Amino acid sequence: MIPLSFAQRRLWFLAQLEGPSPIYNLPVVLRLHGDLDVEALRLAFGDVVVRHEVLRTVLPARDGEPFQRVLAPAEVGEVLRVTHAAEEQVASLVAAETGYGLDLTTEIPLRALLIATEPDVHVLVVVLHHVAGDGWSMGPLARDISRAYGARCEGREPGWEPLPVQYADYTLWQRELLGGEEDPESVLARQVAYWREELAGAPRELALPVDHPRPTTPSHRGHTVAIDISSDVHAELAALAREQGVTLFMVVQAALAVLLSRLGAGEDIPVGTAVAGRTDPALRDLVGFFVNTLVLRTDVSGDPTFASLLGRVRETNLAALEHQDVPFERLVELVAPDRSLSRHPLFQVMLSVQHQSQTTLQLPGLRAEGVLDAEATGGLPSRFDLEVTLGEVSGGVGGGVGLRGAVIGSADLFDVGTVELVAERLVRVLSVVAADPLVRVSEVEVLSEGELRRVVEGWNETGVAVADVSWPVLFGEQVARRPDAVAVVWGDVEVTYAELDERASRLAGVLVGCGVGAESVVAVVLERSVDLVVALLAVWKAGGAYVPVDPSYPGERIAFMFGDANPVCVVTSGGLVGVLPGVWMCRWCVWMIRVCLRVRVVWCWGCRGRMWRRM
Repeated sequence: MIPLSFAQRRLWFLAQLEGPSPIYNLPVVLRLHGDLDVEALRLAFGDVVVRHEVLRTVLPARDGEPFQRVLAPAEVGEVLRVTHAAEEQVASLVAAETGYGLDLTTEIPLRALLIATEPDVHVLVVVLHHVAGDGWSMGPLARDISRAYGARCEGREPGWEPLPVQYADYTLWQRELLGGEEDPESVLARQVAYWREELAGAPRELALPVDHPRPTTPSHRGHTVAIDISSDVHAELAALAREQGVTLFMVVQAALAVLLSRLGAGEDIPVGTAVAGRTDPALRDLVGFFVNTLVLRTDVSGDPTFASLLGRVRETNLAALEHQDVPFERLVELVAPDRSLSRHPLFQVMLSVQHQSQTTLQLPGLRAEGVLDAEATGGLPSRFDLEVTLGEVSGGVGGGVGLRGAVIGSADLFDVGTVELVAERLVRVLSVVAADPLVRVSEVEVLSEGELRRVVEGWNETGVAVADVSWPVLFGEQVARRPDAVAVVWGDVEVTYAELDERASRLAGVLVGCGVGAESVVAVVLERSVDLVVALLAVWKAGGAYVPVDPSYPGERIAFMFGDANPVCVVTSGGLVGVLPGVWMCRWCVWMIRVCLRVRVVWCWGCRGRMWRRM
């Protein structure tokens, strides 16, 4: 049996847990203009499936252990399906195709649908599952389909050279190259040792400005927001990268770390990124899942300048690239962080920056244009909390070469407005650091002028009109409005507004009989309880002011408070009478038995140990 690669194994495991899912589909949607030879295109897809064994491989299991089963070409059947539809039906057909969940155990990982809308207009939908391909694979796949189509249009088979290796060969070679962790001299053992040290103490979950709590089971729904960075800013970023001896990716990574840190994620910002994983030239023209994921930590502590931060990023990234052979899936197993199906292990933010390279079909007599967007495909899925993708494009904002991409935020965690803000703020941070590389992290302003005005002025404008009535009157109005609503909760005890009002009114009557009135003071010596609330409200109803005395205060402090306030009476309980100053044990005490004037007097300790009174 041919084992799965480490990367395939993780996707197979997720498929067993979640069932068939479109989360790891890699869709391409093209509109083809011109005289299309449908039969030639059908044969071309068949030729490509024969050429790349991984495209006709299923992943069954035996005794719980998955393996690769390469189907014979005759077992595959037709790859390209053809249908006719009106233009208004295209979007739903595309969404259904790109949203189809493949069963990896029985279905090959490649699907293609051709939608004919007019005699010379077609929409081609190609879906490659990640288990059999990656972003790099789209280049060889497009080139081979184009070459096979051209040959078939001429009535011949494509005359390409056989591939030097197949994906199954790579799977066996990968295990042989890495060796075992038990061998200290193996590639796996040496690189795992590096990653254990590098990832020690990394945050298990990055604190992002989410709108909703993380669910137990993610839905993988995403909000996609486009990013456009002008050619002027792109030129400044590229110049900064050259000056600092770093790549454009490192500049964007550092800017993203600054943004996330300023938004409250802390000073240790791990992000994930993909590397091609095709370290052998024999793999360059092969379709397959070779890409590996690296975890890159950015240390923004100490408030460095952005230029200094780039130096840190460069050092970390170069070391990571030197240890890129350990499959991420194997690293997760060996490093063994706290695992959860609700979040991605080791990092929750993914970043990719691609150089100017747009591979598309080159079909003779046809013009192909990409039409893939979030709406056409029913929304791009989210595999991470946040995913930032950028690529160099011609004809960006301002003309010339710019950066264009998207931020995809998990709909489980973020509202679409929050994802829009993240995208806007990332563009703002990139513009700031491009203009001034010596700016410190703490000086990078992530908020717009409007947001700053709202925070500083709008949110601090808290003044409200207050009715010219006493608190007891306001309380009485609430009692009338919602008599049965719960007013006080203490442990298992709940008291409604009506009950609280009745008890406070009874006690207020007793207090009035003790001489409590306007400007008089009542000491309240009670522990935290419903009775304490009743007592305070009763004092107000009687027209007096209360002196809150915590029974746990030192005796000297309690004696001082009583002597200074000279209360008319004390509201306490029988169990607390012992804490009262001696003279008060023989004066007016009101026992808590379940039967603009001054409203409160409190004391604060001064710097010399003496208490002072405030009203």
